[in-house]
Amino acid sequence: MFKFWGDGSELSKELVRSIAVRSTENFNWTFIFILAVVFYVYWTEIHKKNFEAVFAGLALYGVHWLYEICNAIIGHVFGYPLWSVSNESTTFILLIGVCWELSMMFSLAGIISFKMMPQDRTKRYFAKNGRKGVSCKLVVALEMALLFALFESFLAGTSNHSFIWVYKWWGVVPVFITTYVPFFLASNYVPDMAPAARKKFLIIEWAAVAVLLAVLIPCGVI
Repeated sequence: MFKFWGDGSELSKELVRSIAVRSTENFNWTFIFILAVVFYVYWTEIHKKNFEAVFAGLALYGVHWLYEICNAIIGHVFGYPLWSVSNESTTFILLIGVCWELSMMFSLAGIISFKMMPQDRTKRYFAKNGRKGVSCKLVVALEMALLFALFESFLAGTSNHSFIWVYKWWGVVPVFITTYVPFFLASNYVPDMAPAARKKFLIIEWAAVAVLLAVLIPCGVI
């Protein structure tokens, strides 16, 4: 059921080669429903003036897009990306490594992680006898990263190949360390940055996403 590393098999390679990016062949109305749910969550937070939660969601979602763009570039240059999604597992593939359902989940993941932290985000665990302890932001980021990495290992082992890992050296451990930890560090730390620094971070992050998508998609790179 769980798959912890890529296998380098011909089946995995063939599945990646058959991916139809931005094809509407499997499109259905769940696309609209999921989008409506995301809009509802964000506008509810905005209406309640929970702007820190919104910042958390946007911070993680922007990092997610930068990673997906890099993954697609790796696939273009080296033949195979680090991770892929199969045609059979989704209604719409945005980039070779991310489908609509997965991307919308990541648009909410930062908000979820932010809300899982203690109300007092200055709280530190194991702080006693003069020790500073560990920030709750870091602890929750590591917990969420581990949960997501394990769930990805489940997806990689599904019969419809929801997730495809081709490279034998890529799997749960590098996913946890290099991907999900940075995701949740962004969602947990960016909201508490100084307003000017937070604004600069989000603007640069999303400007980079917009420029890369605008340039690389028409060029056929991703």
